Amino acid sequence: MNRPVQDPNAAHKLRGVCVYCGSSIGRDPVYVEAARKLGRIFAEAKVPLVYGGASIGLMGEIARSVMEHGGRVTGIVPDFLRHIEPHAEHITELIITETMHERKARMFAMSDAFVSLPGGIGTLEETVEMLTWAQLKLHAKPMILVNIRNYWDPLIALFNETIDQGFAKNGLHDLITVVPNVEDVLPTILAQRVTV
Repeated sequence: MNRPVQDPNAAHKLRGVCVYCGSSIGRDPVYVEAARKLGRIFAEAKVPLVYGGASIGLMGEIARSVMEHGGRVTGIVPDFLRHIEPHAEHITELIITETMHERKARMFAMSDAFVSLPGGIGTLEETVEMLTWAQLKLHAKPMILVNIRNYWDPLIALFNETIDQGFAKNGLHDLITVVPNVEDVLPTILAQRVTV
C-alpha cells in the first residue's frame, strides 16, 4: 500500500483530489489539525484540492490551509446551498451548480482520487456513493478513508457486517483503503493510481 513512488513528480500529475469532510469541526481538535495538515501536504505537493466549497468546518480549514501554503483550491457548491452555509470566497475557483447531482458530477470529473476525513451524513453519503460507483465499475479511482482516532470504525464494522451477512462481496475491501493519518494519503493514492 505504501510502496515508494518511482516518479518524484507523480503528485504534480494529479488533476485534483476530492476531499469529503464535515461542515463542522467536530469536538476533538485533532480533526482540525488533520484537515490543516492535509491542506499543507497538498499545497507542497502541488496537488489541487477539489471540495464542497464551504468556508466553515473542516471544509473551510482544509481549503484555507491549501491557499495559505500556495496551493490551488476548487470549491463546487450548488446555488441553493450558498444561502444555507457560507461559501468560500478566497479560493482559486468557485463553481456554482444548479443541483447537488451536478455538483457531485463536477467533483467526480475534476478528481483523480477521493479522500474522506471525518464528517457527518453528507460526508458519509458522498463516500458511500463513490464506493457504490466503484463497485459498479463506473470508476477505478483511489478511495481513501482517513480513520483519525478510529472515527470510521463503525462504518468499517458495517462494511464487514454486509459481507458477513451476504449483502456484499469480500472485494468491497479492495475498493477503499483505510489509513490512520493524513500523511498516508498521497503515498497511498500514488501507489494505487490507475489511468481512468
